Amino acid sequence: MALKGDRYTAVTEISFFMDQVAEKGGIAVMKTAGSGAALDQQAAEVEYAASPSGKYPVGLLLDNMVDKNLTRTHLNFQNTEQQKGSKVGLGRDAWYVTNMLEGTGIVPTGGEIAYLGMSGLLTTAATGPGGYSNPQVGRFESSRDEDGYVRVYVKLPK
Repeated sequence: MALKGDRYTAVTEISFFMDQVAEKGGIAVMKTAGSGAALDQQAAEVEYAASPSGKYPVGLLLDNMVDKNLTRTHLNFQNTEQQKGSKVGLGRDAWYVTNMLEGTGIVPTGGEIAYLGMSGLLTTAATGPGGYSNPQVGRFESSRDEDGYVRVYVKLPK
């Protein structure tokens, strides 16, 4: 589990699709953009990018993306599962408790800036391994607990 139920959500977004298997709790970035409002265009797509260089964060992923044979089983709605290729919920202005941190060496402190790291993970580093700038996505509001979870306030443009 990468996202705990302890949260406060002010602004969410449900107009983007995601076409990859992913665990909730990380920061999704724009993969392709639709035209106009793009409310139901498959071109409005987000992803967990391997490298955040040049990417635009859209929000914190609120759904587990799975690839299931839906003729044999159904989605686990209790666990907020969505089929790969479906629309996803993204948190844009809220605080969450997540363990999606880039490595065990990341030890955030309360008030420290949260940046987007590799594969949707959060980091305290302003620059990545290749020297590129990591986009700022919010701030950490706690240190890491004994289970590896941290409270982060995500604030992205609406």
